[in-house]
Amino acid sequence: MKQSLIFSKTLKQAPKDEQSVNARLLTRAGFIDKLSAGIYSFLPFGLRVCQKIENIVRQEMNEIGAQEILMPVLQPKSIWDVTGRWQKFAGKEMFKLKNQANKDYTLGWTHEEVITPLMQKFVLSRKDFPVFVYQIQDKFRDEIRAKSGILRTREFIMKDLYSFHTSENDLDKYYEKVKKAYFRIFKKIGIDKQTYLCLASGGSFSKYSHEFQTITSAGEDVIYICENCGMAINKEIKTEHLKCPECGKTKFRQEKAIEIGNIFKLGTNYTKPFDFKFIDKDGTRQPVIMGCYGLGITRMMGAVVEVFNDANGIVWPENIAPYQIHLIQVGDDLKVKETAEKIYKGLLKQGKEVLYDDRKDKRPGEKFADADLIGIPLRMVVSKKTVEKNSVEIKYRNKNKVELAQIKELGKLGR
Repeated sequence: MKQSLIFSKTLKQAPKDEQSVNARLLTRAGFIDKLSAGIYSFLPFGLRVCQKIENIVRQEMNEIGAQEILMPVLQPKSIWDVTGRWQKFAGKEMFKLKNQANKDYTLGWTHEEVITPLMQKFVLSRKDFPVFVYQIQDKFRDEIRAKSGILRTREFIMKDLYSFHTSENDLDKYYEKVKKAYFRIFKKIGIDKQTYLCLASGGSFSKYSHEFQTITSAGEDVIYICENCGMAINKEIKTEHLKCPECGKTKFRQEKAIEIGNIFKLGTNYTKPFDFKFIDKDGTRQPVIMGCYGLGITRMMGAVVEVFNDANGIVWPENIAPYQIHLIQVGDDLKVKETAEKIYKGLLKQGKEVLYDDRKDKRPGEKFADADLIGIPLRMVVSKKTVEKNSVEIKYRNKNKVELAQIKELGKLGR
């Protein structure tokens, strides 16, 4: 993509109303734009990052046998009345609205009330179980204090997976499978070393659940990490666990963290109200058992920026960077321009993702500053000096070293 064609622009200064690192850098670098508190547009760079995260998540969900669907954002009050949650969340985080016929609806921030009766229509025999269904969907939550950039917003993108089982044992097995899939996702995204499995309160579903917490000073949560095995405990339940529930040791370190995902064993909390049952081998009708597994797409994007940045801007991990290579043309010399264009087209033919800074109205220093701010993993500079040596100057965003590479060898660089 030629940078001169991209409508979004970098900013020299971050908006004064943004305090978090992720909001300041993503806004300055032209990834997002704030419409209102907790409501953001994702611009071309930002959308590319989101889509890359989504594709990593989608690949791993498919690997564990989940089928992708897309459920409605707009949900009628009637399904929430079945579970009693319409009144339970009255005046809380649910957005509620009425249509022209004065009927009540909500904008979905969770989909248990949608997925349960949906599966009930199609999953009719015990031979159909287990079944696993997920979506990647816009969610809406009426946050009283939307803050921390894209970490806590009123509109966000989330992956939610639901599993349906005929036994607790089967749920337990799949629950463990999802844990492993999540850590494969974190590894591909680049935050596995900063992310911990964390024991948390189960809320109304079960005594305990699990969160996935990414360590960063911007975190709103406090967790205690076992120094022996790496299992973490949320501060909310730490007083119940003087010893690590995993290994029994008592030495912990305290950290601030961002919750980027959670998993719950829902049991029959939703299947019973909808009378979703199966007939067991003895001919008895039994309630279906559920699990749910959430992962914040936009929240992971924000967490990555909080973890990977420096004084000059964002430092994107390679798998989710908007582009692999930032090609920069320095100077308007005809030979420089022709060489840069040839390199650009050659890299595209090789399947590389290239952002080509062909802008004529920017000085070299401005282009380099923008490259650092945007944070693409590999920078290539074409100048009069490099052209004379049949080379380009290369620099990896996470390193200080600058070196020359022969033009004929460029195909070996980047992913």
